[in-house]
Amino acid sequence: MKQLFLASLLGSTIALCTSAMAADVDLKTLEAAAKAEGAVNSVGMPDAWANWKGTWEDLANKYGLKHMDTDMSSAQEIAKFAAEKDNASADIGDVGAAFGPIAVKQGVTQPYKPSTWEQIPAWAKDKDGHWALAYTGSIAFIINKQLVKDADSPKSWADLEKGKYKVAIGDVGTAAQAANGVLAAAIAKGGNEKNIQPALLMFAEIAKQGRLSMANPTIQTLEKGEIEVGVVWDFNGLSYREQIDPKRFDVLIPSDGSVISGYTTIINKYAKHPNAAKLTREYIFSDAGQTNLARGNARPIRAEHLSLPADVQGKLLPNEQYKNVKPIQDADAWEATSKALPQKWQEEVIIEMK
Repeated sequence: MKQLFLASLLGSTIALCTSAMAADVDLKTLEAAAKAEGAVNSVGMPDAWANWKGTWEDLANKYGLKHMDTDMSSAQEIAKFAAEKDNASADIGDVGAAFGPIAVKQGVTQPYKPSTWEQIPAWAKDKDGHWALAYTGSIAFIINKQLVKDADSPKSWADLEKGKYKVAIGDVGTAAQAANGVLAAAIAKGGNEKNIQPALLMFAEIAKQGRLSMANPTIQTLEKGEIEVGVVWDFNGLSYREQIDPKRFDVLIPSDGSVISGYTTIINKYAKHPNAAKLTREYIFSDAGQTNLARGNARPIRAEHLSLPADVQGKLLPNEQYKNVKPIQDADAWEATSKALPQKWQEEVIIEMK
């Protein structure tokens, strides 16, 4: 009954909070409206991924929000929002960077700019607040120190090209991580979203030397010792290292360049708990929410504005390693290039394998 009374009392407030001007609403007002709704349902935000568990626990303890998640892919999340419309079962989702603009084009999102909006880089957010990356992924190397001597350990793509060890990047035809690995190498060698030829030439040379591994760099293959040097997202590499044996692996961003991407929340246009969803985004971008993500080996988008506890900072790479990472500048060009990549990989790289 108390919740029903509060919802009635806040009727005009809730109506205000669901408008496009929600970003300008006082946080106390938003908190009250979210508490009245009492729950937030997510998709693609499971407990084990990026330590979402910590965020859901904090939202329950601080605001009394009940939570339920259904794990699914980025494309499935957007399709769910579009299909359910006013019968929405999800309030908020977490999708890959490329899917934020897609969701906006499909008209299934509503905006909310958290109070830390100005500390989010321009490349990592929608100007109207429909999406903003909460945490990033940059292509990194994971190196098995038991198989690669310190003196031979690569610090750059240039090192990787002239090394003696095998290199595993995975299936560029099916894995976004592998495709972005190719793009990262291209960027380091002067290429871009339209021109990945420098990377194809490099990997073709590695293949000619018999050094291109067909193994996929996963926690299983790394643990079995099947990977000497793997090309992975930094958060994957850090998580694998932590789960297997921190002393066994090095994880680093190649010094001559890499690509940075990430994940963004999208708030369902038809959300049954819109204020709870907006409060969730607000909390995710707060110092506490960003720290939660870091505890899950995900580099927070506000990393350079945070003072993380030493044990949490230890789960991430130093900020200085990211000085030469670049975001995707031309998403449309990269979409076209990535679609053509599998065939080019077969014709120009795999064909060179011994």
